Amino acid sequence: RSYSGPETEGQLLNSFFQYFGDSLGRKIKRMPLIEETVLPGDSLLTLPVVIIGNGPSGICLSYLLSGYRPYLSPEAIHPNPILHTKLEEARHLSIVDQDLEYLSEGLEGRSSNPVAVLFDTLLHPDADFGYDYPPVLHWKLEQHNYIPHIVLGKGPPGGAWHSMEGSMLTISFGDWMELPGLTFKEWAASKRRNIKSDRVMPEEIACYYKQYVKVMGLQKNFRDNVYITSVSRLYRGKDDENRSQLNENISARHLEMEDGQKSLITRNWEVRGYQRATDGSHVPFCLFAENVALATGTFDSPGRLQVEGEDFPFVLHSMSDFGAAISKGKLRGKTDPVLIVGAGLTAADAVLCAYNNNIPVIHVFRRRVTDTSLIFKQLPKKLYPEYHKVYHMMCTQSHTVDSNLHSAYTSFPEHNVLSFKPEMKCVLQSASGLKKILKFSVALVLIGSHPNLFFLKDQGHSIGHHSNQPITCKGNPIEIDPYTYECTKEANLFALGPLVGDNFVRFLKGGALGIARCLAIRQKKKHELMESGDGGGDGVP
Repeated sequence: RSYSGPETEGQLLNSFFQYFGDSLGRKIKRMPLIEETVLPGDSLLTLPVVIIGNGPSGICLSYLLSGYRPYLSPEAIHPNPILHTKLEEARHLSIVDQDLEYLSEGLEGRSSNPVAVLFDTLLHPDADFGYDYPPVLHWKLEQHNYIPHIVLGKGPPGGAWHSMEGSMLTISFGDWMELPGLTFKEWAASKRRNIKSDRVMPEEIACYYKQYVKVMGLQKNFRDNVYITSVSRLYRGKDDENRSQLNENISARHLEMEDGQKSLITRNWEVRGYQRATDGSHVPFCLFAENVALATGTFDSPGRLQVEGEDFPFVLHSMSDFGAAISKGKLRGKTDPVLIVGAGLTAADAVLCAYNNNIPVIHVFRRRVTDTSLIFKQLPKKLYPEYHKVYHMMCTQSHTVDSNLHSAYTSFPEHNVLSFKPEMKCVLQSASGLKKILKFSVALVLIGSHPNLFFLKDQGHSIGHHSNQPITCKGNPIEIDPYTYECTKEANLFALGPLVGDNFVRFLKGGALGIARCLAIRQKKKHELMESGDGGGDGVP
């Protein structure tokens, strides 16, 4: 459609959330989204949950908020006898309705978040020991457990997976990338896709996530091409001196239900942004939310060295840019090596990509090759032979082994980049302070990426484990309650996935479980308040 006139703009805005009229028990008579210059009015829509980010974290959370509930399968026996005994105690209850702290007690896994470990062992029992046991859960759709919500994303469902380099295999098995209720193998078979190995290409995963939303009937909750510009709190609790002034206008929403009952929704957050129309124009919107869930991932901003010359056009910061340079033949016939900075899996992918294209490599990284925190130390050799090939070269083809550069690959452990020079030279410094100048054809800086939470106050620096510092997946994730995933420093603000340290898809699903349980409990308390007649106009604590 073309959105050139005010009439079609209104149609776009109305369609943006029109189904919530029924979901919230009333018809929306006025446009729920407004121009940025319009002041909030009482007729504007307030949603129980707004999810920012439509990658696997946002998709999984939408699945649970849509009423899907996991139960222990009748024939299932979990290999952990203690956990199985706990599950048997409340077999009649869904996992969402059980005590997650009790169930996750004593479990160990590759996530620091206990609910993530719990949900992973229920979906993939003993996976880290090499077993391929089936899940011990089965899923039921319980419509009465639906919590109205919207998922906002820049692109199609799947998030950053749609923009990842397609020539590399995923680090995780296809089964570990799947979401509840639809196995990756079943989806691949239905699409007649030939999956040759347990590890798959990123574009296969991206397509799976996009189709998952349709297969599970979640598409009504998703809106694409949406860009968030601000998420701001309307007031800050009972102790805020300004709340008494704001309370009269925005403290709570009474929404008339069709059966005459009332529902309380507190306006805690204002979410502003715009949706990009098909003609490229921007359609602004504003809505209110009781709860906001951050599911944006960490691929927004590539990590930078912050050194002189890093902005030169021959210094790249993504695998996609490197792949494009190779495909366009820009490196064909170059005698100088590619300079790759970083010691993670993306840097290893770049080494493999260059190696497979007969491009010589200089590999620079800060750590020792014996550093136990290197990701290669955590990957079984049999499952990840290509990464261990890179690690072997890092150890055996170092510049310290041979003073001359190796023809195909040379590593520089314990080195920092000091600067890039316009004549395509790089100044390195060793741990002992010795400096070296190396010539290269193109530099590729792959030292991780960070979330871009510019739409939050102070860019979200106040909600991390270390206050007033940028949020990062490893060094400073968002500080959350380990069982509800609610931010400890901001009530009614939730976070999951890489933002709380869970980089792997298999673990981010635990965040969706924790949030869904927390919101389900609060919904139940609201209903009890309304039934008892105590639902006043001061909001629900």
